[in-house]
Amino acid sequence: MTHVFHRHTKTKLRIAAQGDGVYVVDREGNRYLDASGGAAVSSLGHSDPDVRRAIVNQLDQVAYAHTAFFTTEVMEELATTLCDRAPSPLSNVYFVSGGSEGVETALKMARQYFLEVGQPERRHFIARRQSYHGNTLGALSVGGNMWRREPFDPILMPASHVGPCYPYRDRRDDESESAYGERVADELEAMIQSLGPETVAAFVAETVVGATSGALAPVPGYFKRIREICDRHGVLLILDEVMCGMGRTGTLFAYEQENIAPDIVVVAKGLGAGYQPIGGVLVAEPIFEAFQSGTGYLQHGFTYMGHATACAAALAVIKKIESNNLLENVRAMGDRLDAALTDRFGNHPHVGDIRGRGLFRALEFVADRATKEPFDPAQGLNARIKKSAMERGLMCYPMGGTIDGRRGDHVLLAPPFIIDETHIAAITDRLADAVDDALQEISG
Repeated sequence: MTHVFHRHTKTKLRIAAQGDGVYVVDREGNRYLDASGGAAVSSLGHSDPDVRRAIVNQLDQVAYAHTAFFTTEVMEELATTLCDRAPSPLSNVYFVSGGSEGVETALKMARQYFLEVGQPERRHFIARRQSYHGNTLGALSVGGNMWRREPFDPILMPASHVGPCYPYRDRRDDESESAYGERVADELEAMIQSLGPETVAAFVAETVVGATSGALAPVPGYFKRIREICDRHGVLLILDEVMCGMGRTGTLFAYEQENIAPDIVVVAKGLGAGYQPIGGVLVAEPIFEAFQSGTGYLQHGFTYMGHATACAAALAVIKKIESNNLLENVRAMGDRLDAALTDRFGNHPHVGDIRGRGLFRALEFVADRATKEPFDPAQGLNARIKKSAMERGLMCYPMGGTIDGRRGDHVLLAPPFIIDETHIAAITDRLADAVDDALQEISG
């Protein structure tokens, strides 16, 4: 009997009792290799002594001070640390407790920014299909995950959606990557013109799409074209790096690899690496200056924003990533993981695509490689893989609805940055066995 309202009320969960590096240990002593970082959260594993020490040290000073009355040294240092490392012109950070809060904040910030600069007609938000930006109502409204949106559609705010950058499914055989990227980016131009350029506030996109489509990276030039379109029409570019940021793709900010800078970027998950709940909304200097020279405040806020203990954890996480050269390890181990997955699954009859960047990788499954036809959703392939993997001591992140919110299956991998070659071998072997078991169950 449990009095917890779990996310799945009919599922009996194992009880996590201990964290040990890249492993989670349950109450019975079974060890689970965390190949997904939970939900791309646990970038330093589950028992980092330096982060734990930083949390305790902060508790010995001040655990919490409401930001309507105080700032704290640790929040100021964390903000400076992030802005110093974010490519110009990001200048200020608004701290929250997670990704959904962060996206919600970014949307309100964009709307109020245009009020501050005298453009109150800008009210429309455009995002992409097959995206996910959080479960609060504003974030869910701009998100393009149809399965998550459907029950709440009548109470969501209006938002417009254009196509994702999904070359495996949508690039024509006679089309280069750059031509495809330009074509799909131009859907944004068409949507802005349809809504009226003077009424559009922002375009919202995950730099590398996470849970909904599985480590879906943009083709070269796509975001450069998006940036040009936004600039031409005075539209803000909001990048959601809740899942793909903070080193996950091999650079601290995923957008660094696109040679652009957003107006607003949201980070969370890996920012606190699971040791404390925290997110951050980084803004470009012109946006901050508009508030500074206008009303002077964002009409928005949360009780736990800028929480001192959470800031201490995040600061320790960034310092550990840098002092241990973990971004280098993300790139090196990411290449090894990609090679291992390609070696094991590259000719698999039911793996259509292997994709991703750094330690953010995914497999997309198909019933037929030649036609790219997905499995029948009723067969529940992704759920079967998850169950089989857990039985083998492997945590991965399978999802359905990869293609359109209903059809398609993928598995997302986002292991801690501290993994080595032995962990890659274990991930690949256990995942292969889990996939084979799930497929065998389906075929009978």
